[in-house]
Amino acid sequence: MVGTLFTALVTALSLLIVDIVVPGVNLANFPSALIAGLVIGLINASVKPVLSTLSLPLNFLTLGAFSLIINGLCFWLAAVLVPGFAVRGIIAFILGPVILSFSSTLLNKYFAEKNLALTSGDINTRNELPSR
Repeated sequence: MVGTLFTALVTALSLLIVDIVVPGVNLANFPSALIAGLVIGLINASVKPVLSTLSLPLNFLTLGAFSLIINGLCFWLAAVLVPGFAVRGIIAFILGPVILSFSSTLLNKYFAEKNLALTSGDINTRNELPSR
């Protein structure tokens, strides 16, 4: 449960980054971003595998480039379902999910390292030699 909420929060923060970076992606406020993060997670878990399986021959012919279209469709579908979240234009359709994935990966890695440092009890992660 905590992992799901953490993932939704990271996705919401990543969506705010996408809103700033990509023209055509608009978020009304943070609650809209949080709901959109949950909806994107649900779509990626349920709809995306079906679309990916059905488009496998086309994906094979395009050497994987059709995956960008599948990601864009899932991103756009989330925008249709969530009020306060809009995706307009081909640039937002293609570039939005790419930036979302990149920023989510960076934020997940950052928070995982901070969590590891806090749970180990050692904030200083450098290996220092003892002084003589």
